[in-house]
Amino acid sequence: MIEGSATSRVARLVSPETFEVGEQEVAAPRAGHVLVRVLSCGVCASELHAVEETLDSYPVSMGHEPVGVVESVGEGVEGLHEGMRVTGGFGPSFAERVLADQRHVVAVPDDVDTKDAIGEPLGCLVEGKRRTRVVAGDRVAIAGVGYMGLMMTQLVAMAGAAAVVAIDPRADARAAALRLGATEALDPQDVVGNEADGDFDVAIEASGTQAGLDLVTGLVRQHGILSILGYHVGPPRSVDVQQWNWKAIDVVNAHVRRRDLLNEAIRRGLELIRVGRLQHASLVTHRFDLDGVGDAFHALATKPEGFIKAVVDIG
Repeated sequence: MIEGSATSRVARLVSPETFEVGEQEVAAPRAGHVLVRVLSCGVCASELHAVEETLDSYPVSMGHEPVGVVESVGEGVEGLHEGMRVTGGFGPSFAERVLADQRHVVAVPDDVDTKDAIGEPLGCLVEGKRRTRVVAGDRVAIAGVGYMGLMMTQLVAMAGAAAVVAIDPRADARAAALRLGATEALDPQDVVGNEADGDFDVAIEASGTQAGLDLVTGLVRQHGILSILGYHVGPPRSVDVQQWNWKAIDVVNAHVRRRDLLNEAIRRGLELIRVGRLQHASLVTHRFDLDGVGDAFHALATKPEGFIKAVVDIG
């Protein structure tokens, strides 16, 4: 246990699309908490709107997809010790050090590479797949194959889907989907949904857009499953409830908020990576240092050729 406080460099949003890196003191962990030295933190699209919009106040600290090493533990902490690699949905983690409640922390298996160990999005995906029933022989459409859609492509293929059709306007995203288990990849302009019925047992919206919602509404068959995996921010969305009613579909909110469910899903996802069933590190296409957090969000917003996932390397 380390007494006193530690110094940490931290990247803070100080105005729209502008980050500054400064220093802050981080206190020793209190009871039930651990001090984590952050090695890397993923860049999540759920924070992009805050970066691009004008907020009520600044500065703002961000980042919730860390992997790091425990530097010290507070009283009463069980199952975590100094030197252990950990991950989870704690933050703000665009920083060298962060205090975390032990309930939000998951140990990384010894034989999982650190580059594969960013757990929070992995947990969101595994829990989203658990809530989205796919049985052997199903035809599945995935609208939007960025990072989340590509990871879900692998999970759906693993579940025994007979067809996994990836739909995305970007040719490089479609090519990546085919490498990761999709049986077909289409541009949305080449897809025609059927308002009376659709061709898919399961239609997964992974784009976070109005267009994605409209597309999967047409693709899902009667009594099929429409799963909303995309994270929707900004203006309120509209849905064609008449078609949802007519098709008698099951609509799944594939997001997770309960920490126990997220942690268990992270553990399961890390196990899939450990045994070689799930690819993750190869989807990290752009890496930045702490001074480049703003550049990382710019890459996420503009999606240069080949972009899938950005990660900020810190430790």
